[in-house]
Amino acid sequence: MKLNSRNLKLIIGVIYLLILFTGLFFLFSLVDLKDLTSYGFIKSQKNIIFEYKNNNFLLFSIIFFIFCIVWVLFLGFASPLLIFGGFVFGQWWGFSLVLIGSTIGATLLYFLAGLFFKDVIEEKLIKKFSKFKEYFLKNDLLYFMCFRFVGGGGTPYAIQNVLPVIFNMPLKNYAAATFLGSFPSMFVTVAIGVGIEKVIDKNSELSMFKVLSSPEIYIPLICFFAILVLAYIIKRIFLKNAF
Repeated sequence: MKLNSRNLKLIIGVIYLLILFTGLFFLFSLVDLKDLTSYGFIKSQKNIIFEYKNNNFLLFSIIFFIFCIVWVLFLGFASPLLIFGGFVFGQWWGFSLVLIGSTIGATLLYFLAGLFFKDVIEEKLIKKFSKFKEYFLKNDLLYFMCFRFVGGGGTPYAIQNVLPVIFNMPLKNYAAATFLGSFPSMFVTVAIGVGIEKVIDKNSELSMFKVLSSPEIYIPLICFFAILVLAYIIKRIFLKNAF
């Protein structure tokens, strides 16, 4: 069987989906969605998680780092990782784990997508995203970094991760652009996770007013909106005809 044969691609795709749906099945078997919106449940789990982290910091960091890679590789979006990373590990360590882990996961996804599913991706995306071709031909590193920074102009994170397949972007440029372009927004999102942890730690009861009036929350939110404004300016300058 040839490496790029249709049968092998089908087998890889089926295995991928089986692993994905098996993981989701076990996740929702262990966690009730109603619990995720319960403040009491979240606070009680916080104490359990922090106790485990304090007793097994290195192991927990490694587990979370590997989970970040696998999560992104299996088309997960980055926001939950960033919030959790900031919530549990703090600003710098949580940010480092998620940024590096998600960059590795996205790069692996890009490599595997280009190796096994290039024709499928081109068929699905080339018409919609062909307008980006001139930008990638000029400087793929700069423009994909800008594309990451502006959040892909609303393009879902999983599609952002495989989009450069249709432009044959070099793997090292992809990894560098993903790392640098994701840096600002991820840093601020992790700060929101840190703020949520501090708010929960200070309050026995939680309300939207307490959350939004806390400097641990509203300062990162202000920074986040500042990044949105800057992203809009960058989009108008570097990607003005792309969206």
